[in-house]
Amino acid sequence: MARLCTHTESGHYLMALDAGTGSVRAVIFDLQGKQIAVGQAEWQHLAVPDVPGSMEFDLAKNWQLACQCIRQALQKAAIPATAIAAVSACSMREGIVIYDSNGEPIWACANVDARAAHEVSELKELHDNTFEEEVYRCSGQTLALSAIPRLLWLAHHRPDIYHRASTVTMISDWMAFMLSGELAVDPSNAGTTGLLDLVTRNWKRSLLQMAGLRSDILSPVKETGTLLGHISQKAAEQCDLQAGTPVIVGGGDVQLGCLGLGVVRPAQTAVLGGTFWQQVVNLPAPVTDPNMNVRINPHVIPGMVQTESISFFTGLTMRWFRDAFCAEEKLIAERLGIDAYSLLEDMASRVPPGAYGVMPIFSDVMRFKRWYHAAPSFINLSIDPEKCNKATLFRALEENAAIVSACNLQQIAAFSGVQADSLVFAGGGSKGKLWSQILADVTGLTVHVP
Repeated sequence: MARLCTHTESGHYLMALDAGTGSVRAVIFDLQGKQIAVGQAEWQHLAVPDVPGSMEFDLAKNWQLACQCIRQALQKAAIPATAIAAVSACSMREGIVIYDSNGEPIWACANVDARAAHEVSELKELHDNTFEEEVYRCSGQTLALSAIPRLLWLAHHRPDIYHRASTVTMISDWMAFMLSGELAVDPSNAGTTGLLDLVTRNWKRSLLQMAGLRSDILSPVKETGTLLGHISQKAAEQCDLQAGTPVIVGGGDVQLGCLGLGVVRPAQTAVLGGTFWQQVVNLPAPVTDPNMNVRINPHVIPGMVQTESISFFTGLTMRWFRDAFCAEEKLIAERLGIDAYSLLEDMASRVPPGAYGVMPIFSDVMRFKRWYHAAPSFINLSIDPEKCNKATLFRALEENAAIVSACNLQQIAAFSGVQADSLVFAGGGSKGKLWSQILADVTGLTVHVP
């Protein structure tokens, strides 16, 4: 039976919920930041029949999975719920949740939902084709991933939901709402809706009005790290947390990741090496790129914004190369008890810089307004097996990732005037010692790996 937390009980641990694109996690940390336990479950997003590009977020099932992860983390940590001092949540950005006037979540989509392509084109034509420029100037976002075309899609195709809509939040805010019953958004995540003003860190209602949409469905804005509410009795019974435990406003996954890496001051720079690579630079003032090549997001640090560039498919490309061409190396690595990537890096370290001129093409530099990619390719191959082999191709892929990162950082410097002298390299890619060195060599920056 859940019971109310009292002021005499002091927790010694913190819990963070992470709603990612492919999974949800509940992670318990001690007060020094050491990870104690994790509960994790995969989830899938729902394609709606006859709605091309749709990826709906299953609110009922995914809340059950989140509760399962919370219980699992508590069990693995072998601690009582009373030991949790506070709970917060982060999530994939861009995904939104709609609530009715009773505060019931009634519709949600994941960040990968692409149903509103027609609405994006329609919106771009507004106001003599200047609407997207106005959205970007205010919010740092283009229309492709923003909430505006998705809301317009609902108005066009699901008026039953659109007219019932009372509030919109992000997915991290939905998790906090399910825990506390309180609705609010934070700037770092809500900034990706394309509706938040970078300067005021509050809603720009006129953008909805310009699009012919309702402007009365926007939640209160609270900064990351502030108190949202407390675990409700209902949530306590569902997930075994302690009723009355503080629920803290969370944020966007990338910005909170930067906070964890200590990237919190102007000009600090990070390269996050995951499935996609992100190059993030803190700016001293909210400015946008006149060429609209990169996105600008509110940081979780009040008053600070981040430029964010993206390299497509970088980590995914390495996984594809390993799985498609390196079955032998995977077997050898398994026998040696090492990671296959470590073995491939050791092989690639014997290839000279430049990889004998082999050039992979998998991601262009970021062009946020109009983004096109050439067909994935390796070019300038030779038929000399001593020079053109798996080790060479692997090194060429690592060099290409570093080159695209450097080009993206140069784009940021060109409009912002911010020149970094070092960067933090984090994520799965940073486990590679050779890759970290290549990134340092190509960018000319000191690379710190946490």
